Amino acid sequence: EYTFDNNKILFYFAADGRIDFRDLVKDLAAIFKTRIELRQIGVRDETKMMGGVGICGRILCCHKFLCEFQPVSIKMAKEQGLSLNPTKISGCCGRLMCCLKYEHEAYEEILGRMPKNGAIVQTPEGQGVVIESNLLKENVKVKLDNDNGPDLKIFNISEIKIIKDAALQQEDHDIEDLEALKELED
Repeated sequence: EYTFDNNKILFYFAADGRIDFRDLVKDLAAIFKTRIELRQIGVRDETKMMGGVGICGRILCCHKFLCEFQPVSIKMAKEQGLSLNPTKISGCCGRLMCCLKYEHEAYEEILGRMPKNGAIVQTPEGQGVVIESNLLKENVKVKLDNDNGPDLKIFNISEIKIIKDAALQQEDHDIEDLEALKELED
């Protein structure tokens, strides 16, 4: 990239570690007969500059509209109910997908209203235990204890009242998967 006054050429490169390019800068300066500046960038910046298409089928968010990269964590993927498979939640740059961050606030707000699995709730059809939650539809599957035996029904969260919320259960994940996920975090 040339500066506005054509006084300098900027070359961007991505590398894992620090690299000494003094000889290369001298050679490039002799060829282009102008000042040369090399700037090392990270993998997210490289992907932002190159562009591409994400798994959603749209132009990469970082290339199209994201100005700054926000930190993204595995916790965000867990709260959104996504698979913790690193290949499914990492973007083109190899890091956790940026969209996990800007959807996180909405999921946190919904999670604050939703009963956890195992919670005891009061429904229009009686008391029951939450078996499953659907965050996007904002409904829960409740196991009701009727005279005829257990019955499963789906209710919107506006129709139920939480009597006793359950504690979040720790999910068992493969140690290798968790280590791979830690590498994807910023």
